[in-house]
Amino acid sequence: MAAGAVILPAESAAAGAKLHVTHWLPEGRPRAVVLLAHGYAEHAGRYAYVAKRLTDAGYAIYAVDHWGHGNSDGEGGFVPRFSAFLDGMSELLTLVEINHADTPRLLLGHSMGGLIATLFLIERQNAFVAAAVSGPAILPAEPPSRFTVWISRFLSRFFPRLGVLSLDATGVSRDPQVVAAYQADPLVYEGKIGARLGKEFMDAMAVAQADAPKIRLPILIQHGEADRLTAPAGSRYLFENVGSTDKRLEIYPGLFHEIYNEPERDAVLDDLIDWFEAHILNGSPPPLSR
Repeated sequence: MAAGAVILPAESAAAGAKLHVTHWLPEGRPRAVVLLAHGYAEHAGRYAYVAKRLTDAGYAIYAVDHWGHGNSDGEGGFVPRFSAFLDGMSELLTLVEINHADTPRLLLGHSMGGLIATLFLIERQNAFVAAAVSGPAILPAEPPSRFTVWISRFLSRFFPRLGVLSLDATGVSRDPQVVAAYQADPLVYEGKIGARLGKEFMDAMAVAQADAPKIRLPILIQHGEADRLTAPAGSRYLFENVGSTDKRLEIYPGLFHEIYNEPERDAVLDDLIDWFEAHILNGSPPPLSR
């Protein structure tokens, strides 16, 4: 595992912020490069086991701690615009293009990172040969009322950093050791989601729902059936509405939110690796995105 950084450009909502980049490399030349978008409140370092499975299969993995997360600049529970997360992924893509210009690229996103990955595919899918999302935040667990929508927009404008929602850490995994490690991790944000981030989250979900048909890239969608943090219905919606003809939906009975950290994680990761293996275009990486 190695670390570095990217700087968000002047046109970003978080211009000049330094974002922490982690990458894991296999022995020898990578067969493909996976760009990873982690979930809300966490950081890339929590994906060490996922990275081990992927590097053992010959893949390189690059991940950025999103703005306000992990070792990156920013404020926990707040974001000026959701686009700041996409800007971070864009800079990560540029870094990968420089370091691995002739290597196929794959996109992987979990939870909020699944939403980020979905929006990134809408904008930049030509940069990848295939994608996968895990527990993507596409639909809210409970549809918000009109009043909730109104009050969230009011608070976002006038009290953007006011904490409005907490996450239940026990919903992360059925493995108590995973939950304990999550709660003890100093880089995991423990505070509430701020009003601005909550509003930006809902707006981003609406864009993902409306523009899902624009995605035509091969895509694997994975979700735990017992997920209490993001709605499995969102994954079903995404599967039914993406424009891809090559797509697969896997709903795992009984699994909680972090399916890559559940007791059955190796079987779930086998599905992910099998999907990637089937979609690597040897010697034919996508064109440079810029």
